[in-house]
Order: sequence, then C-alpha cells, then structure tokens
Amino acid sequence: QVQLVESGGGLVQAGGSLRLSCALSGRTFSRYAMGWFRQAPGKERQFVATISGSARNTRVADSVKGRFTISRDNAKNMVYLQMNSLKPEDTAVYYCAAESSGSASFGVDNVDYWGQGTQVTVSS
Repeated sequence: QVQLVESGGGLVQAGGSLRLSCALSGRTFSRYAMGWFRQAPGKERQFVATISGSARNTRVADSVKGRFTISRDNAKNMVYLQMNSLKPEDTAVYYCAAESSGSASFGVDNVDYWGQGTQVTVSS
C-alpha cells in the first residue's frame, strides 16, 4: 500500500519562500510520476506541478511558472516543491500525488494516490 506524507507547509509573508516535501513509502518510488496540486477554500483542486519518474520531464502551471520548482530524489523516495516569491493567492492546502504510469502528463483525474495535504498560508 502506497502512503504519501507531506511536510513543510506553514504561514509566510508575501514574497517569502517555503519548501514542501513529500515522502512515498510502500512501492518503488522511481516508477511513479509525482505531482503537487492545491485546493483553496471553495475552489476545485488544481494542478501546480508534476515530474516524471525519471525526473527528466516536468510541468508547471502558468500561475506559478518562474516561482515554483518541482524536484525529486529517487534515492530518498522524496519529491519537493520549492516555492519562491509567494503571493496571497497561493494560499491553499497543497497535496502530494503519485501516478503509476511514470509520465509527468497527468492531472487530478489520473492520480492514483494522494497525501493528506499541508496548509500553506501567505499573508499580505
């Protein structure tokens, strides 16, 4: 059984930085594409960034391009989301996700496993 555990959320002022981490246990990490999605109150869960199992391919939402970077360490079974220049509109619960095809081209509907979520709050 796959388990995803996120960490690193919190409260930060606008313009600040946070790094989210997610650990996967229970399967061979490198076969899974990984991603981050977020959900603000009253809104649908939305794509933020994904990375292929090999780490060769990444996708980032236009709303965070140039500010957020997704990376992974297959030796440690970890995926990260470095968030810089944070804005109040980035406030949301951030979810780690795993997808079994290994391709970075997946969205909310293709996720096989979700983490429990971590709150990110950006104050103005």
